[in-house]
Amino acid sequence: MHDGGDLMSETFFDAYDELLDRWGPDVERLDVPTPYGTTRVNCLGPQGAPPLILLPGGGDSAASWFANAPAWARTHRVLAVDLIGDVGRSTVARGRRIGSVADLNRWLDTLIEELGLERTTLAGHSYGAWIALHHALASSRVDRLALLDPTSCFTGYRPGYLLHALPMLLAPTPARVRSFLGWESRGARLDPAWLALQEAAAGFEKARPVTGPRPDPEAVRDLRTPVLLLLAGGSRAHDTSRVATAAARLLPHAELSVLPGTGHHGLQHLAAHEVNEKVGAFIGSPRRTEG
Repeated sequence: MHDGGDLMSETFFDAYDELLDRWGPDVERLDVPTPYGTTRVNCLGPQGAPPLILLPGGGDSAASWFANAPAWARTHRVLAVDLIGDVGRSTVARGRRIGSVADLNRWLDTLIEELGLERTTLAGHSYGAWIALHHALASSRVDRLALLDPTSCFTGYRPGYLLHALPMLLAPTPARVRSFLGWESRGARLDPAWLALQEAAAGFEKARPVTGPRPDPEAVRDLRTPVLLLLAGGSRAHDTSRVATAAARLLPHAELSVLPGTGHHGLQHLAAHEVNEKVGAFIGSPRRTEG
């Protein structure tokens, strides 16, 4: 939750900075105050360009967008966030833990306001997509919504995924993290620096994340914000076909694509070309007005 002095923290932040260096020399690092603590936002792209806020998955950080941020920053002001209480450079205010969906919405709404934005495109991966969808349902500030293999939004997790993750969650070690990610990605070649960051995160002090509830189906049906939904065809986290069916029923106007063979973890770099292309086209297209 903060910059520690031990060897594991140093290893984590070295790996974090190595990935951030790939964004190029023009990254601006902001520490933004909120009622729940200070939020680190890594910024790239022209000042005054349309904003694009990126939320990482649980246990991941803003650095995970290393294969995407430079592409989207050609047309947008990319604002990649470290979730408060999770791994990264955000810090938690003493006695102000985020403990509910309402807290998450207040945190994100304050962050958007402190960044001087009236409206923004919001994109999230996994748990970050769950946060993004909840926020879009509660806020008038979200202009577009991109959900990358969202978890617990339309269906639940596969039991086998949770069973494989349990040893890593109960007693995280670098070896257990590596083993789990290798299993989930079906042996795909994960970026070595990203994998090193995940392994180093095993020793990172984290707050208990907000989990559940699934977004209210009736509220999702009423959502008029344009939505892009990208699903990992090889995800072990959930049944992709069930997610696609449920999402299409609730969001018939959403743009939905399945990326064949791609796993849930590391989606942003494993399918970087497809992700960059589809998200880039979505955030660059004229906004439709729904009747």
